Amino acid sequence: MYAAVVAAGLAVGTPAAMADEIVVSAAASLTNAFKDVAKQFEAKHPGTKVLTSFGASDVVLQQIVNGAPADVFASADEKAMDKAVAQKAVDPATRKDFARNGVVLIVPTDSKLGLHDVKDLKRADVKRLTYGNPASVPVGRYTEASLKQVGMWQTVQPKAVLAQNVRQALDYVARGEVDAGFVFGTDAAIMPDKVKVVQALPSPKPVLYPIAVVARKGVNPHAGEFVKFVLSAQGQEILAHYGFKKP
Repeated sequence: MYAAVVAAGLAVGTPAAMADEIVVSAAASLTNAFKDVAKQFEAKHPGTKVLTSFGASDVVLQQIVNGAPADVFASADEKAMDKAVAQKAVDPATRKDFARNGVVLIVPTDSKLGLHDVKDLKRADVKRLTYGNPASVPVGRYTEASLKQVGMWQTVQPKAVLAQNVRQALDYVARGEVDAGFVFGTDAAIMPDKVKVVQALPSPKPVLYPIAVVARKGVNPHAGEFVKFVLSAQGQEILAHYGFKKP
């Protein structure tokens, strides 16, 4: 939930970024990794400040479309970036895939249900499950596709507690408010003491993350340098540290 709040706080009523500031609006699952990326980018570019904003990819995009002063957009799936291109919110020539992830089924570490497989979610004692809303959250779209592939989507839907972004889904599981949930593998990895991975889900489509420079008047001319840094060996090393794989 906090990721969405942070995103909204930066997007609404925020003055235009200063010339030495690059505003990066990104998917909630990138929160930890991109804060580190921003820190290392600033170290290599003295005098430049990177402001980060995180939330569900579709929500972040809508904020950009509505005038949020972003310079770079990073999405957790191709669909959100496709929307950005269609709405002329980004420069398509700068679009690049920079990371790959995967969806996992998680439970609270103290769960007594003994879940071992996604098929166990059929059980009557499994009452509440969480995942991102497929209408606006990439992890929700990937989850839906994976569950349809294994014939479990119709079973899971009635038990769903929809999350506004992947970090909210993670929090629901970590606090034991649901029996299980679906998040990206990188998100599960940040709370090893509160959630445990039951199973990695096969995905019909690769879980790819694209990034692009925002197309707006007054975009920071150095925004492309941030994109290049994310794609560089140093940027990729930072992402790998947080569990992201190369695209």
